[in-house]
Amino acid sequence: MHAATLGVDALGFVFYPASPRYIEPGAAAAIIRQLPPFVSAVGLFVNASQSEIDAVLDICPLDILQMHGDESSAFCAAQTRRVIKAVAMHEAADTARIADFDCAVLLDARAPSGVYGGAGKAFDWALVEELEHAHPLILAGGLHADNVAQALAVRHWDALDVSSGVEISPGIKDGEKLQRFMAAVHGSAHYAGNGVVD
Repeated sequence: MHAATLGVDALGFVFYPASPRYIEPGAAAAIIRQLPPFVSAVGLFVNASQSEIDAVLDICPLDILQMHGDESSAFCAAQTRRVIKAVAMHEAADTARIADFDCAVLLDARAPSGVYGGAGKAFDWALVEELEHAHPLILAGGLHADNVAQALAVRHWDALDVSSGVEISPGIKDGEKLQRFMAAVHGSAHYAGNGVVD
């Protein structure tokens, strides 16, 4: 909840049981009910079935679904909430996949096979400097207070997604790191008014 007082636009809740950041839907719902107005609740899923997603939605009033696995464009389009689709980036050819998705896209570093998420690693942002997409583009992967101004200078991002860069350990956020990150974002000459903490 501390993040919500620092000017973030959304809080992420990880519903992927294999993640150290996993949260039970009931616990997430209790937090979501306390969020201030205009702070969105994002639910992160990895290769979940429709019934698994629907079961979480029965408990949690999520605003946005973040698909972080191998979900198809059709699966994303079939959702009843707005969708952010994560696309792993490693080389220029990876940018071709972005056009497959008629929704917001989150660009993250490619993880080892069988692992989902960038594990706190950044990719070469020059790969997407000139990238165009009809929907919002969100940067993730390896962001922290000391490099976020550089990330903002690369191009216009519709939002930033930070997780490990503001943690003491996986799943445990650090208030001081959160404050430093948000101060660096707000202090950047390229800041356009968006910030997402996952």
